[in-house]
Amino acid sequence: MSDDIARLEAQVAELTRERDHLKAIVDILQEISASLHFVDILQAISRKLGEAFGLDRCSIFLAGERQEVRLVASYEDPSIRNLVVDLDRYPELKRAFESGETVFVPDALHDPAYVALRHQLVERNVQSIVVVPIRWRADTIGAIFLRTERGATPFSDVDVHFCQVVADLTAKALRNAHRFENVVRTSASQPAEHRQAELQRIALVAYLRRLLDRFAATEDHMWSETLLPKASDDELERLVSVSMQVLDEESKG
Repeated sequence: MSDDIARLEAQVAELTRERDHLKAIVDILQEISASLHFVDILQAISRKLGEAFGLDRCSIFLAGERQEVRLVASYEDPSIRNLVVDLDRYPELKRAFESGETVFVPDALHDPAYVALRHQLVERNVQSIVVVPIRWRADTIGAIFLRTERGATPFSDVDVHFCQVVADLTAKALRNAHRFENVVRTSASQPAEHRQAELQRIALVAYLRRLLDRFAATEDHMWSETLLPKASDDELERLVSVSMQVLDEESKG
């Protein structure tokens, strides 16, 4: 009987956790749909993950130029927005960026990879660490870093999978934000480009008008059009009228 009760309690706990995950995903989708600015999106995601897991730390890093990695959103300190980090201080983060694979450290204090950092881990009371790459196509463009304190509920495989789903959503949100910012930049530059093109057309027309005026004003050509037969003169007038109509229609777009 006790075994059955324990099994049922475990199932209830798992279902509750899955429910919390689904709620967190819905909340994240609502948050990121309200903004198309990548900094606001990443800050919202780090906050929601931090609240969902009761984390000691939740940060989002993005890859920059020249193999730089920058901390762009932080649950514990939202004021941090663009801080270059030394990957040698974060072996799990470095591994995630280099491999493009999720790094899961259930107990960092007793993990052989953290022997050199054990004193710092004790000071910070670190328990579990999860680093999930943010990937776009074949490239690792960032990573979500999550850390729990000792005594907190440890990460499970289900939790890690949930974080991977959030990372996929983050990649898509970043892509949409990037497209939006490109559209804004393009739209902002169009008026200047259109103005320049218009001035170029005006200058060209002015040049041709003055050239023709100067040419027609010479003594040899001043009365030259009177030599054309009436049929030719009428045809030229018709062609000019048609050309002006075409230009007028084209200017309407």
